[in-house]
Amino acid sequence: MDHEKVNILLVDDQPAKLLAYEVILKDLGENLVIASSGREALEVLLKTEIAVILVDVCMPELDGFELAAMIREHPRFQKTAMIFISAIQVSDIDRLRGYEMGAVDYVPVPVVPEVLRAKIKVFSELYRKTRELERLNQELEDRVRARTAELESSTAKLRESEQRRSMAIAAGKMGSWDWDWITGDWMWDEGQYRIFGVSPEIFEVNPANVQALLHPDDVDQLRKAIAEFNSGTRAYETEFRIVRPDGEIRWCVGTAAATVDHSSRVVRVSGVTVDITERKRAEERQNLLAREVDHRAKNALALAQSIVRLTRADEVKAYVNAVEGRINALARVHTILSLSSWQGAELSKLIDEELAPYSLGGQIRLSGPEVQLLPATAQTLALAMHELFTNSAKYGALSTRSGRLMIGWQVEDELLTLTWEESGGPLVRTPKARGFGTRSLLASVESQLGGRAQFDWRTEGLLCRLEVPLKRKPAATTAPGKFDAADATELQRASG
Repeated sequence: MDHEKVNILLVDDQPAKLLAYEVILKDLGENLVIASSGREALEVLLKTEIAVILVDVCMPELDGFELAAMIREHPRFQKTAMIFISAIQVSDIDRLRGYEMGAVDYVPVPVVPEVLRAKIKVFSELYRKTRELERLNQELEDRVRARTAELESSTAKLRESEQRRSMAIAAGKMGSWDWDWITGDWMWDEGQYRIFGVSPEIFEVNPANVQALLHPDDVDQLRKAIAEFNSGTRAYETEFRIVRPDGEIRWCVGTAAATVDHSSRVVRVSGVTVDITERKRAEERQNLLAREVDHRAKNALALAQSIVRLTRADEVKAYVNAVEGRINALARVHTILSLSSWQGAELSKLIDEELAPYSLGGQIRLSGPEVQLLPATAQTLALAMHELFTNSAKYGALSTRSGRLMIGWQVEDELLTLTWEESGGPLVRTPKARGFGTRSLLASVESQLGGRAQFDWRTEGLLCRLEVPLKRKPAATTAPGKFDAADATELQRASG
């Protein structure tokens, strides 16, 4: 046959009947699909496109009525033709029930081959013609889409322009307006209302109301633009501020162009407004950041200069090592603070950074809660910890493998108490004079942070106790996290 074959699903729990149906319908030339139960039929339907279903009414587990109801519940099969075969006398009520379940016809037993073939053929042809009609509809839709595309192509430039404007409006950053110079009528689009923070339902666009939304210092810009258009200017651009009804100030840039008549008289002015508030704020942040970086660089250089000037050593190599160590300590805490955008540093991380160069294994034990330090406190404690580690590595517990160091801290009433306790190292003697490290530690903790440093030179090891207020405000001349000339003076005084 010259037509495409369709699938006919035969459902019956008796193999003999299925074989009989196959013999009867073989001459139709269609694809016959066999299912011996209602559940098997459902599996077939989910995998195969079926044109007609021939189903026995009386089957165990799932009879023909129940199967029909389940098939009709699925959107794909709501229009699939179902023919019931019944071996019992079918009453009008039974027929009505079958039709309600979705049956399109009944075939009584014994089956008349010619009648069954005729019914199946009719519904197969109907299915085939329906599919052909769907294909024709699809082809028609394709031709309509192609024609629509051609029409759209002819107006591409206009559409692209409108899309760009719509995208800008949707982003809430751009609006357009039109001003009839003769009648005084204004037209704002949705983006213009959004920028000015008003609603078209309650805001009347007129010169007085528009001027009321302009920043008082920028009202003259509007007057200047009107004057220039009256004097022959055809285009104008300016930056200005608006004050929304809720009090928010927004920065905008406005561009306007005039339309003139045959006598060169202005008849219409059209323009675009762009909200540039975020750009302005970004510029302000960038300028502030540049000033901040400059200030921090000067402060860091001042501290480095003080370290170089005040460090003492008998040999050049020792002097270089001492200076490098202190500057590296400053650089490490600077890195930690930079990663937090100079919001502060965790004490444990600061100590870990100072521990990194030593590789001491299990000689050191840390104990304490998480503590967030302000930048100024972090810088000062970093240098203080460096001096303690350096002294311990040279002369104290960390100079031998048997030495032990316990660093513990706690916070109570915004006061940080840090305990440095050495043991197991060389015998300790109280120094006759304090070195630069000890004196600078005392000066920085007590003078810069308003804290206290106590040293107990025990025979078994140094015991140092640092008390630092966590919320003490720095001096008025120094911003948080800064080091200035006053700090250098303190160190110089301590070294004296």
